[in-house]
Amino acid sequence: MGRAGAGTQVTAAAVVGSLLLLLLLLAQALPAAAAGYSKRSEARLVSEHFSQAPQKLSFYSWYGSARLFHFRVPPDTVLLRWLLHMSFDSSSTCTETEITVHFRYGAPPVINPLGTSFPDNTIVQSSFHVRALLSTLLLGNTTVNVSHPAPGDWFVVAHLPPSSQKIEVQGFAPSCAYLFQPDMLVMRVVKVTILEPDVPLPQILGTHPSYLKIFIPEYTQELRLELQGCVSNMSLGCPVRLTVGVTTLPSNFQKVLTCTGSNLSCHLLLRTPPWGQWLQVMVENLGGPHVSVAFSAEAALTACWPRSMTFQHLVQNSTNQSYDASANQLFLRPAQQDLSRSGGIGNGSFCLLSYPVIREDTDVLSAHFQPLDGVLVLVYSDRPSVMQLRLNTGMDSGGSLIISLRSNKTEITNDTLVLACVNAASPFLNFNASLNCTTAFFQGYLLSLNASSNTANLTIPYPETDNWYLSLQLMCPESPENCNQAVVRVQTTIYLVPCLKDCGPYGQCLLLRRYGYLYAGCNCKAGWRGWSCTDNSTAQTVAQQRVATLLLTLSNLVFLAPIAVSVHRAFLMEASVYLYTMFFSTFYHACDQPGEAVLCILNYDTLQHCDFLGSGVSAWVTILSMARLKTVLKHVLFLLGTLFIAMSLQLNRRGVWNMLGPCVFAFVIMASMWVYRCGHRRQCYPTSWQRWAFYLLPGISMASVGITIYASLMTSDNYYYTHSIWHVLLAGSVAFLLPPRDEKAEPWSCSQKLPCHYQICKNDQDELYTVT
Repeated sequence: MGRAGAGTQVTAAAVVGSLLLLLLLLAQALPAAAAGYSKRSEARLVSEHFSQAPQKLSFYSWYGSARLFHFRVPPDTVLLRWLLHMSFDSSSTCTETEITVHFRYGAPPVINPLGTSFPDNTIVQSSFHVRALLSTLLLGNTTVNVSHPAPGDWFVVAHLPPSSQKIEVQGFAPSCAYLFQPDMLVMRVVKVTILEPDVPLPQILGTHPSYLKIFIPEYTQELRLELQGCVSNMSLGCPVRLTVGVTTLPSNFQKVLTCTGSNLSCHLLLRTPPWGQWLQVMVENLGGPHVSVAFSAEAALTACWPRSMTFQHLVQNSTNQSYDASANQLFLRPAQQDLSRSGGIGNGSFCLLSYPVIREDTDVLSAHFQPLDGVLVLVYSDRPSVMQLRLNTGMDSGGSLIISLRSNKTEITNDTLVLACVNAASPFLNFNASLNCTTAFFQGYLLSLNASSNTANLTIPYPETDNWYLSLQLMCPESPENCNQAVVRVQTTIYLVPCLKDCGPYGQCLLLRRYGYLYAGCNCKAGWRGWSCTDNSTAQTVAQQRVATLLLTLSNLVFLAPIAVSVHRAFLMEASVYLYTMFFSTFYHACDQPGEAVLCILNYDTLQHCDFLGSGVSAWVTILSMARLKTVLKHVLFLLGTLFIAMSLQLNRRGVWNMLGPCVFAFVIMASMWVYRCGHRRQCYPTSWQRWAFYLLPGISMASVGITIYASLMTSDNYYYTHSIWHVLLAGSVAFLLPPRDEKAEPWSCSQKLPCHYQICKNDQDELYTVT
């Protein structure tokens, strides 16, 4: 794949220039044909429309509260337009708000609306985003254009401003539904001319640009694009501009070559272009609407051959296995030649040491990468050692790539340095010329090992969907001659995990899904924040966590008061419900705490369900007990209400009507019975003012204050205190609201005015009963 000499190129350029000049003169003599060419150029572009269903936006608290949209851009797309539709429901509670929309190619965007810190050695690129104000007076429509987008996966993430940390009961507080829907319009080229290596391609440019593409095979070291014999009909120079590559967000490494001088040729040199991909080239005419330009485009590829560092090992240790003949020839041909460290193969240079890598998938978004014959990589000074990490399945971009390097301290001296570059699409091979890890269209990440620090770590959240490469080379900046015979063994540990360190002790790693696409995020607790729950700027100390756990658990002991009152007044059914509520509320809150102060006797979901069920049934039986129904009817309603509450909690555990609905129904029954007794006796019920002053009014006040705190004053910061007060007020109100002992259990005062087999009995509630 070598190139011809300079003299041959000049001669060929002169011949091609003469031919192009004749074609240009012919094109000027045929204006009708030129008009037809213009129409055909316009017809080469077709448009396509893609859309996804709208989603309800949430105020941002962690990555799971943002809404993700996943699109696939088709190949040969020259224009991508996002139509962002934002709206809200017709509720009067909706107010104007700002919606932030992030875009990224290849993986979900890494966002940080809260301004938290990331873990050490984590590489984060600021995402490309737009902000739009949604109000009742402005239409929530925004357009974002991307020219020459990269084909493949594109991700859009939208969210509202950070949340206020207020804990709202679902269905109790007024809410507004903010909706977001992106549409994707693409304009792609139907006919793209393929530019073959070392084959001149004559082109005549009119008003519309010309679209070319060239395939870059693996192990391409350089790509040289050259325009030869460029002539114009109305200008002396070469008014041509080449745009090479595609646009990726947030980064854009497109290369632009402008040929406006008087030279007949100009060229663009790209080092390590993306391997195994089509490279797009757009050629534009800068001369104006009436200028035609003729030129010849030519691409030349310079390749290097790899040396597989494990093939000989496989041959020696796998004598009982069979091999494909073509594969043997592929590897044996280099092996039969001089493969010394200064040797070469054919016309291409021997430029890298290739270490085949085993990818072991262990779980969802989990994989382990290691060299085929172990974990050590030999690093030399004259050429890089390269490992290929295949993250091109389309399902790997939702995790985090962790790379850890370690060397032996005895093998690295004070004047030696091991440099490593992590790149996508193609490896970095030019350590001797530059140390910025930049390839043709990607800015890589640099790692280094030296005598003072023999370890290096790198974490890449949400790596782009592509083949990634780890390149290592030994450098001696002060005395290069010392590196000629040196070799360093580097231990590599490379993992793909859903979350870094499983979000630590104060976070929970959760898998999120958008249709068939899976990605992971950390949900933090106890005041910890950040991408991996490592930001402790607002974190609680261990002492604060223990105090919070004690408050939430021991505050349930106040239920001993209604339990004692119920037993004393012979309400054994109610007492059992309060005991159930106290038990499961205590252990649910002991399990709900993060970090060290946590105790779970059952799984979390079971404890939560039992806690919510106990709270709802407690309110249900208390109000029905105040209605003073007949015993059989009361117990039937107890059972039916419990079954209904259990069913509603299964449907929606956090819905406000799970507790409010049964309470309202029980209150209607109680009010009906009290009104009936008031009308039957022609006096207020209960009749005793002491009952109202010392029991009912304090109980109602405590319940009202508790409901107010629970519904409107509880936030994430004061949850431990306000929820503990809610426990105390709820249990205390039950102790006050429970009615007196049932009439049949009260002492009787009987009159002897009726015959001896009948007695008129009166209890402390002025209820009249006839007993035999």
